Amino acid sequence: MDLAPLIDKKRERLAEVEKLVASDDLYADPAKAREIMREHARLKELADADSEASRLRVQLKENEELATGTDAAMAELAAAEIPEIRNRLAVLDRDIQFALLPPDEAEDRNAIVEIRAGTGGDEAALFAADLCRMYQRHAEALGLKIEPVDSSPSGLGGFKEVIFKVVGDAVFRRLRYESGVHRVQRVPATEAQGRIHTSTATVAVLPEAQEVDVELRPQDLRIEVCRSGGPGGQGVNTTDSAVQILHVPTGKIVRCQDGRSQQKNKAAALEILRTRLLEDKRNEEEAKYSAHRRSLIGRAGREEKIRTYNFPQNRVTDHRIGLTLYNLDRVMEGDLEEMVAALQQRDMEDRLAEAGLA
Repeated sequence: MDLAPLIDKKRERLAEVEKLVASDDLYADPAKAREIMREHARLKELADADSEASRLRVQLKENEELATGTDAAMAELAAAEIPEIRNRLAVLDRDIQFALLPPDEAEDRNAIVEIRAGTGGDEAALFAADLCRMYQRHAEALGLKIEPVDSSPSGLGGFKEVIFKVVGDAVFRRLRYESGVHRVQRVPATEAQGRIHTSTATVAVLPEAQEVDVELRPQDLRIEVCRSGGPGGQGVNTTDSAVQILHVPTGKIVRCQDGRSQQKNKAAALEILRTRLLEDKRNEEEAKYSAHRRSLIGRAGREEKIRTYNFPQNRVTDHRIGLTLYNLDRVMEGDLEEMVAALQQRDMEDRLAEAGLA
């Protein structure tokens, strides 16, 4: 498929956007300005990749001619560079294809991460806490900010449920593939005979909703304030700051108690409610758009087992793409780079095939 016409259109759009970026009233509407700047960054990245690919094609042709020339020393040097040039061109061509795909507006948003203990009792709750720590370590390594929203501790230091927000650049793009059932195989701390147990925890990663995405009408909300619960001795126990919101039309209930301020807890609860309603809306729209295809990577449901963490073998396997790594110790410390890159690659390949660009 000849991508040149599509690239030309993107370059034309880049010229238009650059005029908008240079205008004096760009930041009159901050939300619109952010949207324009994100579009500019995407288009500029595509244009730069296309320019670099064009330069490398010229260089490849020159090297191929020199490699067949009469100057033996020059031919050897030119031939030695050809494999590297071809590899770099292959990467750029794939990057260009990816850049031509319609962007998902949610990719650049912050993410709400919800982790819940599944089957396995106390061990499942401990695993949920381990996953929470893993994602927070990963976020810290990337310079992202963690904002606690709500948690329900269990015995032995685990979590029945924990919810937090990850704030930063393109957070949802990185974490979106984590939604689903995570399975752990290990000897629990509660196991006296050294037997390996299997437990699970569910993870849901949702793009942070904005007020323009979902309208919350006051008449549709029932808001209750109550005393926060938590481990004894914490300040959270001393104030009536916990907030619970019922969305009457859908029956969804959100509770937030991690902040000491009632107003902050209310704002956080409303944010979580918007996010969950937006996710329902996205699912409905996606079902209408592609009822015949459920994406392998991007839309993993909470009921679907996506990954197994085997501690005795130091092994982690992502079942969606058949990737097995033997660095579970590093993964649990937040080193998710290799896993995330592989998932992003497969997702892009699926999207390219669906768009007819593969």
